[in-house]
Amino acid sequence: MDVGWIGTGRMGTAMAERLADAGATLTVWNRTIAKAEPLRDRGAALAGSPAELRGKRVVFTMLSDDAALEAVLTGDDGLLTGIGPVPDVVVDCSTVSPETSAAARRACANRGAAFLAAPVSGNPGAVRSGRLAIAVSGPRDAYDRVAPLLARIGGSVSYMGDGDSARLVKIAHNLLLGVLTQGLAEITVLAEKGGVPRRAVLEFLNNSVLGSVFTRYKTPAFVNLDFTPTFTPPLLNKDFDLGLSAARTLDVPMPVVELTARLVRSLVDAGHVDEDFAVLLIQQAAAAGVELTPENATVDDGLGR
Repeated sequence: MDVGWIGTGRMGTAMAERLADAGATLTVWNRTIAKAEPLRDRGAALAGSPAELRGKRVVFTMLSDDAALEAVLTGDDGLLTGIGPVPDVVVDCSTVSPETSAAARRACANRGAAFLAAPVSGNPGAVRSGRLAIAVSGPRDAYDRVAPLLARIGGSVSYMGDGDSARLVKIAHNLLLGVLTQGLAEITVLAEKGGVPRRAVLEFLNNSVLGSVFTRYKTPAFVNLDFTPTFTPPLLNKDFDLGLSAARTLDVPMPVVELTARLVRSLVDAGHVDEDFAVLLIQQAAAAGVELTPENATVDDGLGR
């Protein structure tokens, strides 16, 4: 299939690579064109603007925020502006607000294009190991048409129904992501201050009923203090804002989420903007008067690396 792709950051590049490797005819656009260059080596063509992708049957978007999605769809040289054909289906894999998603859906409908919300759970490592999870909502017939492409990108694809329900599911997922990481930081620092190496407590946890793909994946960062970013505190902070806004709208009290949101915001305020959000561990250690050092141990991240 002739596919367009907009957005080649860390996640977008990894996802587009899987489509290219599966044989899709791919044309990509990114605001900073140099970030799209690695996909040229996989046979992708580079577009000069989103408008150049209007003739593609399917266009995926993977963008950083609401404003970026609005710009590529309806801004100058946008995918839906001007005259001529538009894609049959637009598949947005970004994490954006339900309001922006609904506006994008309306804009697509006005031009005769179907819109699928398809936010993802994972990071570039999970993408490349085939462990990405995708939640999708929108017209069922459009979903059925692009399901084979989604299956090439993700290890699991779950259809949530019509509308923007996948957005709420993804936001809820990221709230739990933050809560779990803060909880993991707290118990790890507790054990460390009591004299237990981080590697030991995490090995025990990962082999217990509480162990998960996620706790294993974060183990190298917690043990060796390598906070190479997979998902940054500002992005997590944005998702907490979205989640708490949804909670207020739906009148759902979320006391644990609210506490965690304050801790995530404090990371950003302290300048932790380019590290992985697992740096919550460092903040927790500082609050406990513990100075952490890397254990320089070889530990499995659960993804076979």
